[in-house]
Amino acid sequence: MPDFSTLTHLECSRTGEVLDADTVQGTSASGAPLLARYDLDRARTLVTPADIAARPPDLWRYHEVLPVRDPAHVVTMGEGMTPLLPLPRAGARLGLPGLRMKDEGLVPTGAFKARGAAVGVSRAAELGVRAVAMPTNGNAGAAWACYAARAGLGALIAMPVDAPEITRREVAVSGGELYLVDGLIGDAGRLVADAVARRNSVGAGYQDTSTLREPYRIEGKKTMGYEIVEQLGWRCPDVILYPTGGGVGIIAIHKALAEMRELGWISGPLPRLVAVQATGCAPIVDAFEAGLRESTAPADPHTVAFGITVPKALGDFLVLDAVYDTGGTAVAVSDDELLAAEHALARDEGTWICPEGAACVAAAGRLRESGWLDGSETVVVLNTGSGLIYPGTVTADAPVLATDGRIP
Repeated sequence: MPDFSTLTHLECSRTGEVLDADTVQGTSASGAPLLARYDLDRARTLVTPADIAARPPDLWRYHEVLPVRDPAHVVTMGEGMTPLLPLPRAGARLGLPGLRMKDEGLVPTGAFKARGAAVGVSRAAELGVRAVAMPTNGNAGAAWACYAARAGLGALIAMPVDAPEITRREVAVSGGELYLVDGLIGDAGRLVADAVARRNSVGAGYQDTSTLREPYRIEGKKTMGYEIVEQLGWRCPDVILYPTGGGVGIIAIHKALAEMRELGWISGPLPRLVAVQATGCAPIVDAFEAGLRESTAPADPHTVAFGITVPKALGDFLVLDAVYDTGGTAVAVSDDELLAAEHALARDEGTWICPEGAACVAAAGRLRESGWLDGSETVVVLNTGSGLIYPGTVTADAPVLATDGRIP
């Protein structure tokens, strides 16, 4: 379908080198992530915010600025347009009456990773890929395995042995080829890269879809930025807090904001972007506090917020660029703080969120206490997944009553 997408080319995020978008690509010659670029002048003539409002409530409503050229290749399970929930009780407790939460726990597979999987798998299938392969801390692998199954592609997934049990089961039930690695995500990545090289040497047609090693996961996740702005009446919030491991989400939201500004759909200052990490694995925070443009892996990375246990992100410089460019900041919270925030939010608002999302709630409170937030702002925290994926973060001890007993 002509003009379904205005994709023009891919661009190296470090050097600006231009690459062909219509062949399977990984990283650039310099080893940096590739960014999809669009003819935004053309997109502006094809669609308006009013047009988008009349479309179905999923992420494909923004298809002119997504990379799939033919709608017949769209692989979807209805992902996108998740609620932007006011948090009145939590906001009052934290001194942030304008607090809202973008709740990604309601997308297919239970986490925001479904956005990247939907667009990444759709484009892979369109380009003739026969199987996807990736290391994962759990949620991404589960999402890509499920979307690969829906597209009729194979999926090779490797995750650390400590990854959430439910994400293993999602890979297994969707028919993915699953391996557990006695190490971290980087160790799993090395094993996946080796397997892909060997299998492709005999023409197996695998694509390495590791974080930022293919260009289209970002495109799916940037729709969170488009949605937040649309849900606020095409206005930007003042601040967006994002749990940051590999950093694709915060990079993607920054990209979405830049695109919308160029399209003329938003104006004025961009939201201040806040990268949130756990104190047990906070390379971005350390780099930001030192005024650096790249990060250094911590010696002993660990946190209960498993999804943000990424010692060295390939796109760390892009995360830091997003924070610096918007006048944002980077904050690390302890496991005790984020778990307390998870429980407090459920009591306040009835929503059980993942520990990574809870880290953002804890960070928002910390920033209010420090005065970085003055309480007048519209603040959006990203909850990246359902608390149901992490049952071990909550216990439910209750007395057992005899049938002839009595409830006090």
